[in-house]
Amino acid sequence: MAERVWFASSTGPRLAGRIDLPEGEIRGWGVFAHGFTLGKDCPAAARICRQLASEGIGMLRFDNLGLGDSEGDWGDGSFTIKVDDTQRALAFMADRGTPADLLVGHSWGGAAAIAAASEEPAVRAVASIAAPSDPSHVEHQYDALADRAVAEGHAEWLVGGRALTLKRAFVEEIRRAKLLDLVPTLRRPLLVMHSPTDTTVAVSNAGEIFSAARHPRSFVSLEGSDHLLTAPGQAARAGRIISAWADPYLTGSDPHRLPA
Repeated sequence: MAERVWFASSTGPRLAGRIDLPEGEIRGWGVFAHGFTLGKDCPAAARICRQLASEGIGMLRFDNLGLGDSEGDWGDGSFTIKVDDTQRALAFMADRGTPADLLVGHSWGGAAAIAAASEEPAVRAVASIAAPSDPSHVEHQYDALADRAVAEGHAEWLVGGRALTLKRAFVEEIRRAKLLDLVPTLRRPLLVMHSPTDTTVAVSNAGEIFSAARHPRSFVSLEGSDHLLTAPGQAARAGRIISAWADPYLTGSDPHRLPA
């Protein structure tokens, strides 16, 4: 069972979310950050969150600016705004009475989850899945347009049949983002998950994140998975692993953490 929600982004437009409500005994709550141009209903986000919910961990997944059901223009975003909006999602969960113990991110969202959690002491554990160690890694997806966007101020980019506007500020801000400087400051348990056969974000990125992290840190190889976790059972498997790993860090069914 899921609940549709809306909350204000860091720049004003409303973001659309879905909370996969926990089944059975409530073990905790979490937030999921999706990949670069994906959305809350992409297979990785939906299947992982549903798996966690089936194991008692309620999860909020939401569309970033200008994607899916959210308002605004995707081109007005940036890595910093994705991080800020992830923190807005955490604040929304706290205001709702279900503070998030767990922050999970896939791909670019994994990098954002690490960056967001480094400034959110209430988050008790972070899991990244197929995350790049450098947020500017996504530039390979639009490298033919990057120089035009910088020179002309913007460039149209067709992604999966959608037209997105790549803006100069977007490109330049992503090039300045430095995730590995933040990883050592995380100060909370980190689970790094990655497939050794990921052809979109090489597994060496996981090695760099893991090496920069302090203990407690864990690494799980998602052998057999592609980057988007579309193969049957792979996203659910990732969810089961996260559920087991996160168990010591969840606050459980404290009635004071439930919505009124």
